[in-house]
Amino acid sequence: MRHGKKVAVVMPAYNAEKTLRRSYDEIPHDWVDDVILVDDGSKDGTVELARSIPGIHVVVHPENRGYGGNQKTCYRTALERGADICVMVHPDHQYDASVLPDLIEPIALGNADAMFGSRMLGGRPMEGGMPRWKYLANVFLTALENATFYLYLTEYHSGLRAYSRTYLESVNVEAFSDDFVFDTEIIAAGIWKRLRIREIPIVTRYFPEASQINFFRSSVYGLSILAVLVKFKLHKWGYRKDPIFK
Repeated sequence: MRHGKKVAVVMPAYNAEKTLRRSYDEIPHDWVDDVILVDDGSKDGTVELARSIPGIHVVVHPENRGYGGNQKTCYRTALERGADICVMVHPDHQYDASVLPDLIEPIALGNADAMFGSRMLGGRPMEGGMPRWKYLANVFLTALENATFYLYLTEYHSGLRAYSRTYLESVNVEAFSDDFVFDTEIIAAGIWKRLRIREIPIVTRYFPEASQINFFRSSVYGLSILAVLVKFKLHKWGYRKDPIFK
C-alpha cells in the first residue's frame, strides 16, 4: 500500500521469455502490492516462465487479441483484484522500471490521475538507440496532439504509464481499439473527461530482444493517431458522438 492505495503492476506480454525475468527483477517490489502478467498468445515459453516466478498472477489469452486487447484484460483484472493504481510495465525490458515510485507517488497523493514516462524529458532518446525516423515521427505527432487537445505533453507514445482507478473507471476502456492506437485513445478520452495527466523523465533501452513495431506498422499507427485527433475534434464540435469519449 502507498498512502492507503493498493498498487498493481500490469505486464502486457507477447513472446517475452528472454526479457521477462530482468523486467520483473527491476520492479521496486516494496512499492507494489500485485503483479499481473497477461500473455497474449505467446509462441515461446513466456507463460511457463511467468508461472514459475512467485508473486506473478498470470492470465492467458489462448489467441492473440492485440496490444490494446491485452491492456483491456490487464486493467480489468487489476481493478477486479482491488487495485487503486495500475502501472503498466512492458516485460521486454525496454523501459526502466526503477522509476515506478515517481509514477506512483503523485497519484497516491491525489495530485494526478495519470502519470506518463517521457523519453523526450529524459534527455537524448536517440542516444538510447531510438531510430531517427521514430524520433522525428514522435515529435511531429506529439505537436499535432498538443495542438488538438490544448494540452502540453512532451510525449504521448511512451509505454511506461500509471493510471488511477478513477481514471480507468471514468473512461470507456472497452470501446477503445485492440491495436496499438489504444494508447492514444485512452489519453484522448481522459483529456475529454478533464482528468489530470503529468509526466516524468525516463530513459529507454533499444536492443534486439526489446519489442518494436516495424516501419509499416508504425505508419499505420501514425495514421490511426491522426484519425483519433479528427474524432476528438468532431466530437468536441458536436458533429459526431464517438463511443470512445462516452
